[in-house]
Amino acid sequence: MDILFAQIQADLRSNDALRQSGALLQALQQSAAGRDISVIAKSACEEIVASPASAVCKKLAFDLIRSTRLTTDLWEIVCTGIRADLDFPDPAVTAAAVSILAAIPSYRLGKLIADCNKEISNCFDSYSDNLRYSITETLGCILARDDLVTLCENNVNLLDRISNWWRRIGQNMLDRSDAVSKIAFESVGRLFQEFNSKRMSRLAGDKLVDSENSLAIRSNWVSLMIDYIWRRRNALMARSLVLLIENFGVTVFPLVFAVKAVASGTVEVIRKLSKSSGNRISSNANMLDLGNAEKLVGVSDVVTHLVPFLSSLDPALIFEVGINMLYLADVPGGKPEWASQSIIAILTLWDRQEFSSARESIVRVVVTNLHLLDLHMQVSLFKRLLHMVRNLRAESDRMHALACICRTALCVDLFVKESVRRGQKPLAGTDIASLFEDVSIKNDLKSVTSKSLFREELVASLVESCFQLSLPLPEQNNSGTEGRVIGALAYGTGYGALNWTEPALDVVEICRPCVKWDCEGRTYAIDCYLKLLVRLCHIYDTRGGVKRVKDGASQDQILNETRLQNLQQELVKDLREVNTPRICARLIWAVAEHINLDGLDPLLADDPEDRLNIIVTTINKVLFNGDSSATTSNMLQDVQAVLLCAQRLGSRHPRAGQLLTKELEDFRNNSLADSVNKHQCHLILQRIKYVKSHPESIWAGVSESRGDYPFSHHKFTVQFYEASAAHDRKLEGLVHKAIQELWRPNPSDLTLILTKSIDSTYIKVPPSGYTLTGSSDPCYIEAYHLTDSIDGRSTLHLKVLNLTELVLNRVDIRVGLSGALYFMDGSPLAVRQLRNLVSQDPVLCSVTVGVAHFERCALWVQVLYYPFDGSGAAVEYGDRDYAEDDTQIMRQKRSLRPEPGEPVVLKCHPYKIPLTDLLLPHKISPVEYFRLWPSLPAILEYSGAYTYEGSGFKATAAQQYGASPFLSGLKSLSSKPFHRVCSHVLRTVAGFQLCFAAKTWFGGFLGMMIFGASEVSTNVDLGDETTTMMCKFVVRASDSLIIKEIGSDLQGWLDDITDGGVEYMPEDEVNLAAAERLRISMERIALLKAAQPPPKHSKPDEEEEEEEKETDEIKNKEKKDNGVEDGKPKGPSTLSKLTAEEAEQRALQAAVLQEWHMLCKERGTKVH
Repeated sequence: MDILFAQIQADLRSNDALRQSGALLQALQQSAAGRDISVIAKSACEEIVASPASAVCKKLAFDLIRSTRLTTDLWEIVCTGIRADLDFPDPAVTAAAVSILAAIPSYRLGKLIADCNKEISNCFDSYSDNLRYSITETLGCILARDDLVTLCENNVNLLDRISNWWRRIGQNMLDRSDAVSKIAFESVGRLFQEFNSKRMSRLAGDKLVDSENSLAIRSNWVSLMIDYIWRRRNALMARSLVLLIENFGVTVFPLVFAVKAVASGTVEVIRKLSKSSGNRISSNANMLDLGNAEKLVGVSDVVTHLVPFLSSLDPALIFEVGINMLYLADVPGGKPEWASQSIIAILTLWDRQEFSSARESIVRVVVTNLHLLDLHMQVSLFKRLLHMVRNLRAESDRMHALACICRTALCVDLFVKESVRRGQKPLAGTDIASLFEDVSIKNDLKSVTSKSLFREELVASLVESCFQLSLPLPEQNNSGTEGRVIGALAYGTGYGALNWTEPALDVVEICRPCVKWDCEGRTYAIDCYLKLLVRLCHIYDTRGGVKRVKDGASQDQILNETRLQNLQQELVKDLREVNTPRICARLIWAVAEHINLDGLDPLLADDPEDRLNIIVTTINKVLFNGDSSATTSNMLQDVQAVLLCAQRLGSRHPRAGQLLTKELEDFRNNSLADSVNKHQCHLILQRIKYVKSHPESIWAGVSESRGDYPFSHHKFTVQFYEASAAHDRKLEGLVHKAIQELWRPNPSDLTLILTKSIDSTYIKVPPSGYTLTGSSDPCYIEAYHLTDSIDGRSTLHLKVLNLTELVLNRVDIRVGLSGALYFMDGSPLAVRQLRNLVSQDPVLCSVTVGVAHFERCALWVQVLYYPFDGSGAAVEYGDRDYAEDDTQIMRQKRSLRPEPGEPVVLKCHPYKIPLTDLLLPHKISPVEYFRLWPSLPAILEYSGAYTYEGSGFKATAAQQYGASPFLSGLKSLSSKPFHRVCSHVLRTVAGFQLCFAAKTWFGGFLGMMIFGASEVSTNVDLGDETTTMMCKFVVRASDSLIIKEIGSDLQGWLDDITDGGVEYMPEDEVNLAAAERLRISMERIALLKAAQPPPKHSKPDEEEEEEEKETDEIKNKEKKDNGVEDGKPKGPSTLSKLTAEEAEQRALQAAVLQEWHMLCKERGTKVH
């Protein structure tokens, strides 16, 4: 191998272009084989890039550079060679030099473009099609990046040049060369895509940049392109027709984006953001003068231009044209025919073998745009879409499609029912039942076992969509055709508060067989179903039976309540066929809490098919189930649930009380009942007996139904990693994400800016810098970092300042990594070489790294500056004319470069990335939070303290007015990536409870509870009253590695989440402090008792003797209690003694109970 590399290097040093190209091809082969070719790359940079060579050799050398890593010195050689080649007479060589610009590192690209802007501008006027193609392709890739946009902020001349380059790229769409025209369309389309998605606003090349201020510059370029395309749209459409059919697809998106921006008025907002100068006022005025008719004609012209290509033979072209026509169908005045034609054409690709790998994209496009179709086509597509979704492989795409289908089904059903109420003719096949009448779907729902998870996903999506339907809809800012169906929701729900329950009632009827499923321990879908059932029973008050017309009930309400009563009776019969042990008690709860017992027939008291007999028999089955293991059922929870159901059923109906009394007596006397259950049975029996003798006091045994479903799919901590529990959590996450993105999507950054127009408060403030060097170092370095959780990247931005009075010719910045960080190119070290640092002139550089997992990580910066670099004299040999210079002389000039000398090494402080930067806020309701909390397997507890001014009671009183310093030590938590789930303030002890939820970048869940209690500080200085807040932090996570990282440095974690506001307190200190407080409290109580001695009365002598005996017995008993009996130490006692912390905890509980008692008294006073 060494011989081969030596031969390649020798060929590169030769003057023969054929030998050089052959050597470069061999080097590329070695690189493709995975071998290290850094030695050959160095030779290629010196012998080919920086020296005269043919265009073929230049291109091969640049390909070799792209396939390997170069040092900073080699990049300097490459940049020098590029600057020389841009002036080369041969346009092929210049085109090769231009093509490598996109591979230049971002920290070096800005300066190179600033130095060579004149040569780059001349490339657009070249007679060579190859050079115009190369400059259009390369600039189209890099001009929209934020590193260049940021460079334009500080250089007005460069901004004007780049704006002119965008004009030239736009004009090249009409270039005489098909290749140049195609690549110009691609470049403009890339600019629009990056602006529309707003992803490139922080990701520039290979680094994250803080670029909110650059939005105006990019908006200026976008509005410039939109104006040009709108004015020349006819010529551009004609030019696109001349291109080859395989190149036509790249011309579609730029035309559609520009035309829709003008037709929808988005261009006006973009122009306001761009803050365009006065020289464009005339063009802006022309755009404002456009009427709606002219805009719609422009859109119609583009649609007419695109429609013939829907029947193309190229599947990719059909897909591209179809999705862009759907994009145009949503403009004001758009027609449903545009959407229907596109969707029909896209659906024809489903069975195309060459497009089979893109089926997820087909379904996503169709279901996302279902709202643009009329009702007839929606209904006709519905059943086919269900089959298509069922066969999708990607889970996220499948769940998104299911959410869209379920939303459309509910919307269509609701819309049609409202239309019928208003006198219109009903449309056949639009109700929920007929939409799901497919044989395969029905059989899958009715079968007990199934290998597919699709039925669980379908039921969960339907139920969650019903819950979203019951909530107020967010405001629709767009005025598109989405209002045809989705707008029907507001139209329907505004007619009556219970209208959403009609499609929900259809859903619970269709999905009723799910209670009999055997899902191998998974319960999420069944729990969702029962939760919706309980909600409907509560809304319709099924306990009271079917309402009558004379009670004010409408015919629709009577019909719905009758259907729900019949559904309850069917569910009672299904109790005997439940196959999942966990579901049996939950179904009893859902039915028994809301069933109507007043309509029971007394003649059927002995009938086994009687509803009450079935419920009592099932309760007996749950209570006496001794064979169930902890992995299949939660026996503790099930028994508690059915006991509570037994109390409420027995209190509501005499026969139910009689039957359940016998069952409870048998269970109480059985060995399966523990002491808690026995006491609970005794209490329930007493309540049932009391209600039986006092019918007017039924409230003692049963309360009103509240529509709560107090169960969850979450299991025990030890079962967290079981397959069924993991599947339930995964399905819940997928369903919630899909439903949330569809019904209540989070607006993108661009949408927020466009809706808020030019609101300066939205522009983000750059993070503050952190000094890494010492005060006496000759180079000052300040650093800050930006993170992107989507790409899992973090960029360290460095500002280097020369504090000496000399000009430093060379300064190297080395960056090493520790923890979970890694460089994108796999190198172990990053080096940034800075040249010519003038005194007091800041120089910026950056390093981007990836984050592999949740772990503490840091970047270690080292500065090497060369005080003697450049002291030697460089030897010059005449002009730099390649035609006159000898190759040997050129090589001598390179070899005589001065040595940099020994560097001076400066060590810097490590830049630590906080653990909180690897978290994301996780929105979760308090109910779900407390259901998930006990199941999390990893737990960590620790204590902290901070001091705030004022007493605890004054702070609590001020809390009502929002001016309390109560939470001063935790105020920085509001700016951290935590979602505040809930909070509670305890007024009696001047304390609080806070609950937070977050997720790591990598999907792990993190929950944190903070308990606080105030204590008066002992060191009061000069009368300033301060109070110490003692905080107990309890952290639980889904992965033990998360807790391990947090627990490795608790003070560091507290500094991350509170910005140094809370000090970590070791548990030993906390226990000692609690014991000291308890001792002081006991001493004070003893002093109070001693200050008030009880009065003594005269007693007979016999009584005094008896008292002395009792005193002796008490002393002997105290000795025994102290562990001394007959002079011998007593063995360890089984009676536990309270520690100081437990005593304090009991005192806190007593204070909370006292507060609750006082609040109840206040509430009672207000009522009276």
